Amino acid sequence: MPRKPFGEQCDPCEWDDDEFGINNNSVLTPVAANLRDCIRLLWEQHVYWTRMTIISIVFNLPDADATTKRLLRNAKDQENLFRPFYGRRIAAEFGRLITDHLTLAAALVKATKEGDTRAAKVAEKRWYQNADEIAEFLNEINPYWPAAEMRKMWHTHLSLTKSEAVEMLNENYAKSISIFDQIERQALMMADTFADGLINQFPDRMRLASDEVLTPPEA
Repeated sequence: MPRKPFGEQCDPCEWDDDEFGINNNSVLTPVAANLRDCIRLLWEQHVYWTRMTIISIVFNLPDADATTKRLLRNAKDQENLFRPFYGRRIAAEFGRLITDHLTLAAALVKATKEGDTRAAKVAEKRWYQNADEIAEFLNEINPYWPAAEMRKMWHTHLSLTKSEAVEMLNENYAKSISIFDQIERQALMMADTFADGLINQFPDRMRLASDEVLTPPEA
């Protein structure tokens, strides 16, 4: 879609609805806008590669290992994004938590597909425990990410992802696609929540040149 002249009113983005609290009306510095765009890209990749991994597992596709490997790269990418703000140790811990989040999701899908109810229950319980750990971790490093809000956000993400996989396993493909549309909107909300937290916690860095803001601080 071609850009409109600066200052001319733009049509509302199709994602600008209130279903998940998405709000794109903030005026951002170029650095902050670039940061938000980077985080949005990571979360778009997060949910798209998750869906492709689910498809590969459900249909026993030969690309399952390669797809899963690409999915897990998202955890490292998220770690790399955190490093300039929080240093190597905290960023690595976040990367570990996201890796666990992704591997537990895959384990849940595999167990459900195989009809292993016990393994599925164990994987799902650990998956939600991991989500709670992520919520607490995020709140500890950034006061603009309230624990209760983070927990609700992550639990919604998990619930939608499970429903997406279950509908696919039950061959309700149109329903699975419809749920994925919700997942994508919610992922953009998550991305903007992360971006807002970083922008509010590090306002001075949002006025630096883009290469400066990506310089890791002392660990």
